[in-house]
Amino acid sequence: MPDAITELTRAIDPWLQHMKWRRDFARWRERRINQEQYQGDRLNMIAETAGPLAGMRLLDLGAGMGGFAVAAALRGARVVASEYNPAYCKIVRLRAARHSLSLPVFNAAGEALPFANASFDTVVAWDVIEHVQSPVAMLAEIARVLRPGGHCLITAINRRAWIDPHYHLRGINWLPRPMAERIIARRGRGKGGVAFRDLQRLSEMHYFHYGQFVRLCKRQGFVVKDLRQEQLRRGELRSPKVTRRAIRRALRAIGLEGLAYRAQRRWYVGMFELDLVKK
Repeated sequence: MPDAITELTRAIDPWLQHMKWRRDFARWRERRINQEQYQGDRLNMIAETAGPLAGMRLLDLGAGMGGFAVAAALRGARVVASEYNPAYCKIVRLRAARHSLSLPVFNAAGEALPFANASFDTVVAWDVIEHVQSPVAMLAEIARVLRPGGHCLITAINRRAWIDPHYHLRGINWLPRPMAERIIARRGRGKGGVAFRDLQRLSEMHYFHYGQFVRLCKRQGFVVKDLRQEQLRRGELRSPKVTRRAIRRALRAIGLEGLAYRAQRRWYVGMFELDLVKK
């Protein structure tokens, strides 16, 4: 369907121009346009954590450009997409139409979801909570719309992240926010001129220490599991670099792999990936 692909590309492109500083911009743009083709890891994570996707009532909260929502629907999940940016809602619909899917898309804020209590088996909220007005209100809404025993797979940005996940700059999270934002502006990494409605400036976004975020989740009635730590315990956490794999093997041999992981999570890693289970 060349026409559908062209229409989708035209809708996406204006939302990518502020990232042209990326060295891999062409490859990154292609992955955005064909986002549903690159969701294998996340689909597998859902299946391993929350069960088979077929028939699962799944809310993609902060669906963005719809890559995961469409990929999950193609796997048989009963997906609903919720997205705050109206332009992204249009992109999700175009992406679904590309595959002849009828996928419900709601333009809503994470703090006020238009769904009944216990509507979903699983909620995913990737790269979302840092942008909302109230993280506590969003977590409360997730707890409300999940059935008891349901799972929420969520990411949260580490306040001590050495490489910032949004601006891809080293060390800026260790600086006072005004100084960090001057560096972002000087390096041309800001998002000025892009019509985002959610919080996007570094000083506006919600970053968390690991323990702080876990406590927030527990107050909303969730049992919290660190997905990477669970992979580590099962021996499934892999590093892309040979050197890191060798270091991990050496730490495992002397019984310090878990301690090293917790130190990295506290002081270095860019984001936390968590499974929140509703009691």
